[in-house]
Amino acid sequence: QVQLVESGGGLVQPGGSLRLSCAASGFTLDYYAIGWFRQAPGKEREGVSYISSITSSDGSTYYADSVKGRFTISRDNAKNTVYLQMNSLKPEDTAVYYCAADSSGLGTLAAIGPYDYWGQGTQVTVSS
Repeated sequence: QVQLVESGGGLVQPGGSLRLSCAASGFTLDYYAIGWFRQAPGKEREGVSYISSITSSDGSTYYADSVKGRFTISRDNAKNTVYLQMNSLKPEDTAVYYCAADSSGLGTLAAIGPYDYWGQGTQVTVSS
């Protein structure tokens, strides 16, 4: 069964850090681009970051301007997992965070892009 499972969300104070994980089962992440997206209440889903596959685009990473310099995406192919390290968190980062897998290996920040699989989401709340 093909599945993506996010974990690592929670409640954190402004300025704090969290590391989200996106674990895959039923397929190998190596050949997929993995994107992280988020959706706040009443807002559209937006792209946060993605990492392309090494085979398709040398594992390049991309970030939305709103998170550049604060978030870092990485992959551990041995664990079939992609991570999103989030530092210097702000209240506006509060959202449900989703990961998605794109079989083309290229990836995009567009939420309606060519992603084949989506996880169920993990809540991140930044509040004092």
